[in-house]
Amino acid sequence: MENYTINDIRNVVVVAHSGAGKTSLIEALLFNSGANTRLGSVANGTSVCDYNPDEIERKITINSKFLNLTWNNKRINLVDTPGYADFIGDMIGALRAVDSGIVIVDAVGGVEVGTERVWDFLEQNNLPRIIFISKLDKENTNFLTTVTSIQDIFGKRCIPLQYPIGKQANFKGSCDLLAQEGLEQLDENEKKSALKLREQLIEKVAEIDDKLLEKYLEGGELSLEEVKKVLNGGVVSAKIIPIFLGSAVKNLSIKPVLDAIADYLPSPGDRGQVKGIFPNSDKEEMRKLSPEGPFSALVFKTISDPYVGQLTLFRIFSGSLSSDSTFFNSSKQSKERIGQMYLLQGKNQLPIKNAIAGDIVAVAKLKDTTTGDTLCDEKNPVLYGEIKFSESVLSVSVKPKSRTDEEKISGALQKLASEDPTFKVKMDTQTKELIISGMGDMHLEVMVSRLKSKYSVDVEIGVPKVPYKETIQKKAQVQGKYKRQSGGRGQYGDCWLELEPMPREKGFEFVDKIVGGSIPRNFIPSVEKGVREAMNTGVLSGCPVVDIRVTVYDGSFHPVDSSDMAFQIAGSMAFKKGQEEASPVLLEPIMNVEIIIPEEYMGSITGDLNSRRGRIIGMEQRTKTQVIKATAPLAEMLKYATEIRSMTGGRGTYSMRFSHYEEVPQKIAQIVISHSKKAEEKKE
Repeated sequence: MENYTINDIRNVVVVAHSGAGKTSLIEALLFNSGANTRLGSVANGTSVCDYNPDEIERKITINSKFLNLTWNNKRINLVDTPGYADFIGDMIGALRAVDSGIVIVDAVGGVEVGTERVWDFLEQNNLPRIIFISKLDKENTNFLTTVTSIQDIFGKRCIPLQYPIGKQANFKGSCDLLAQEGLEQLDENEKKSALKLREQLIEKVAEIDDKLLEKYLEGGELSLEEVKKVLNGGVVSAKIIPIFLGSAVKNLSIKPVLDAIADYLPSPGDRGQVKGIFPNSDKEEMRKLSPEGPFSALVFKTISDPYVGQLTLFRIFSGSLSSDSTFFNSSKQSKERIGQMYLLQGKNQLPIKNAIAGDIVAVAKLKDTTTGDTLCDEKNPVLYGEIKFSESVLSVSVKPKSRTDEEKISGALQKLASEDPTFKVKMDTQTKELIISGMGDMHLEVMVSRLKSKYSVDVEIGVPKVPYKETIQKKAQVQGKYKRQSGGRGQYGDCWLELEPMPREKGFEFVDKIVGGSIPRNFIPSVEKGVREAMNTGVLSGCPVVDIRVTVYDGSFHPVDSSDMAFQIAGSMAFKKGQEEASPVLLEPIMNVEIIIPEEYMGSITGDLNSRRGRIIGMEQRTKTQVIKATAPLAEMLKYATEIRSMTGGRGTYSMRFSHYEEVPQKIAQIVISHSKKAEEKKE
């Protein structure tokens, strides 16, 4: 489709609970539109969408896939997103690139945990949508029961436009409630149910338009054309959410979904404007979604392709762009030169010369551009809001298995992190561990697997060490004296230190109160250096010492034997002795935790938090869920991502950020100190 306008484009994200049939529906849409010559199968590993080896092995979508087709002179871009909660980051990015969605509801499982989660994301992004009830050819399915559950959870604006012909193994397709086509294939009871649903549909459409409602209430006959016109507006405004049905695997009732995408879902032009700001200011800039304006786009995903290198995917909001041209990255304040532009069709790249507002395109090998960046015309700069990805909730330590792995691991992890913003990599400077963080067990399992399969890096994983710290509770005055004579010039350093606790988070303060030259001025920095080095290894568990003031107030020196090194050792000796005398205690990191759960799990979650030494700060209602805000020790939350899913049947989520350090209770501190000493002995 060479010549098209912004009104001919449809950008549609396909979302669902894992296993509901997203990928199968997309395969059927591609096949029926002629974009693919065979009907791909997830079960057989022949899907155009799930082409990565780990996706074929697990039979789930792990990364978003981008596909396109043409139907009724409309250019339709489809995004297949992961349904498994661990890979939700890919869906969050894709939502910024699309204008509407298709929600799949499994007729066997009904509205599941993941269905509610993706629905909430569509609501937050104000995206119009349609619903597709899948797998109506399976046993134990009931169309009307599924519709009722959808309406109970998502509201009465969800209304069927189709009725199934045949049940379960005898499912043959669907009849059109609006046009009343196919009703003759129903028995009397089914026809009665179908006509009742049609009446509800007409009534719901009429409520949107005053003139249509007046005509309806007066008993006038509403034409198919005027109903469809108002229905289209109702879908675009999300006042109506049409329900379709079928079996993607058996390729039944798929073309009506293609018609619905083309006829009812909005084009980019229907969105009107998109909000941004002028760079380096808070002044709003509203950009009209039109090919005529200055170029602007948002990068929403990065892919590492084994053949073309790094692929950057972006959605064009305004203006147009040509291959072999330049643009301005307003997020990084840098110019980028681009070569060939591509449309993605699964793992294949289709070269294109031009792209307009509304298009989703990819370019290779950009220097500075990363996910979340805004691209624009340098003379007409704009900055779009950053993509807010979910915080990573589960961390593990990774250790290379060999010297070869050690040399390659950093670059490999950074490439994985550039593709997935919910996958984080950091080196813990205190524990000296390399930490990777993700959305759950499977997320990290896949990343470790990809390290080996894509980059030939083998690692061992473990539970991260908690970065404990130490401090003191009272003042202490101590002497540190270092004297050594072994023939020739000796070593002599002598200092008196006062140690005293400081308020939490105040760090370290060194005070010089030497008077009368008891320690020469040039040796005072050496005393401080010795103290700072000793603070790296506390006397309880070998953890860093914080929140302490050290004052050097007296000492002595030798005119020949004193040196920087001698006073450095004296300062270190005095500090260690002083810490032992000043009631040292262990500190642990406390996290701010926000937990989102259905109300029925409140009791079990709050009870579990209390058992983890958590403190509940507050609770609030948010739509249909409860939000618990609490603080809890990091040591008690290391595996919480897995445990909260188990406690809530996958319906609970949480996020966690560092808050402050607090003293560890005595009994727990003794255990930590004991383990630390055993580990040190084993190491020695």
